[in-house]
Amino acid sequence: MSEPKKTRPKVPDGKSRFVVTRQMEANKKGFVGYETVWESFQKEVKYETPKRP
Repeated sequence: MSEPKKTRPKVPDGKSRFVVTRQMEANKKGFVGYETVWESFQKEVKYETPKRP
């Protein structure tokens, strides 16, 4: 008897305020990884030189 191929169940995307985590496809060895996408939470403001006295 041959052993059936093991598969991981599809996991929905994990969402929080600044992070999204997605399940990736299994590789040749059957490893299932997760991809993490970070959204920027810092605002970048253009620098202005201060006024001279």
